[in-house]
Amino acid sequence: MDKPNGSAKRLQGVPGRLAQLRSEFPALGIDALLITHGPNRRYMTGFTGSAGIALVTQEEAFLVTDFRYMLQATDQAAEYSVIRHEAQIFQTIADLTSKLGVRRLGLESRHVSLQQSGQLQAAIGSLEYVQTEDVIERLRDVKDEEEIRTIREAARITDAAFTEVLNYIQPGVTERRIAAELEYQLRLAGAESGGFAFIVASGERSALPHGLASDKEIGQNEFVTMDFGANVRGYLSDITRTVFVGNPSERHEELYAIVLEANMTTIAGLRPGMSGREGDRLGRNVIASYGYGEQFGHGLGHGFGLEIHEQVRLSPESQSALVPGHVITVEPGIYIPGFGGVRIEDDVLITDDGAQVLTSSPKELLLL
Repeated sequence: MDKPNGSAKRLQGVPGRLAQLRSEFPALGIDALLITHGPNRRYMTGFTGSAGIALVTQEEAFLVTDFRYMLQATDQAAEYSVIRHEAQIFQTIADLTSKLGVRRLGLESRHVSLQQSGQLQAAIGSLEYVQTEDVIERLRDVKDEEEIRTIREAARITDAAFTEVLNYIQPGVTERRIAAELEYQLRLAGAESGGFAFIVASGERSALPHGLASDKEIGQNEFVTMDFGANVRGYLSDITRTVFVGNPSERHEELYAIVLEANMTTIAGLRPGMSGREGDRLGRNVIASYGYGEQFGHGLGHGFGLEIHEQVRLSPESQSALVPGHVITVEPGIYIPGFGGVRIEDDVLITDDGAQVLTSSPKELLLL
C-alpha cells in the first residue's frame, strides 16, 4: 500500500505548488515540464483562461498565451513571466526552451495529442522528450486550506439548490426540467455554473447509475435520483440524493435503508492511512450483507476538485492510502433493472483522525 504523504504542512498556493513540482524534477530526469492540461495549468498558475501552455524550469516559470488573455494572465499568474505567442505556440515554446538551455523536456503524456506531439517535434526537434504521467495530478490530490474553503462553499451552494428544487418535483414534470431548475438554483446561490452534466433519473430509469436527464415525466410512486454539483471558482461539488414521489412500498424503503446504512457506515469508518480498497469495503460489505452485492457495480467514491473525477479512489482495486486533505465522494448505490435504484452521495474531507462531511442535505427518505 502506498504510504500517506500528504499530512505534512505545505507552503500554500502557487509558490508552494511550484516548489513541490520542482522537487520532482530530479527523479523524473527532466530540466523543465511543459503543462498543457487545462486543470493542471490552472492549478499551477492561477490562470483561469482557456488557452495557454505553461513551462516550468528549476529556476523560472513561463505562461505562453495569446493576445486575448495577456492582461488576464499577467494579473492572475503573478509567479510567471507571461509571453504572447503569435501563430504557432509551439514555435514560441521552441524559442524559449532553446534560450533557456533546456535539454530534457517533460511532457504530460496523457494530455498531449498526436497532433501536438507532431507540432512539438517539428518545432523543437533537438530536445529529448520525457513522458511523465500524473505528476501534477498527484500534487492536486491533497487540497490546501483555500481549496478546501472553496469546496465547502460549493457544497453549501449545492445543498441550497437541493432544498429549492424539492418544490418542483412532482408527477408530470420532466427530468430535464428538474435538471434545468437545479442549474438555475445553483447559479442563484452563487455558483459560476453546474459542475458537470447532471443525472436526473426517475422510476425504472433510476436503475441507471449514469442516467442523464431525459424527457421522461416523473410518475407517481417512484424514486427520483439526482446527481449534481456546483462550480465555484473552478472547484466542484458532487452530491446525489434520491427522493420518492408518492407512497413507497416496503421494497422501496428497504433499498433506501440499506444504501443509507452503507453511506453512513463508510463515513464513520474512514481514516487516514486506510487504503482506497479498505474504504470501499466499508460500504460494499453492508450492501452485500443484504444480498445486493451484484446490484452495486461501481466504486464507492472518488476524489474531486478542479475535475469531477480525480486520482483518489474508493474502489476494490485501489491500494493508494487516504491522507488528510483528500476530498472524496462516498456514493453507495443499489440498481435493479425494471424496478429502480437508489444512490446517496456525500462529499467528505479526510482529516487527521477521520472524515468530515461537507454536504448537509437531509439523507432520510423524503416523500414528495
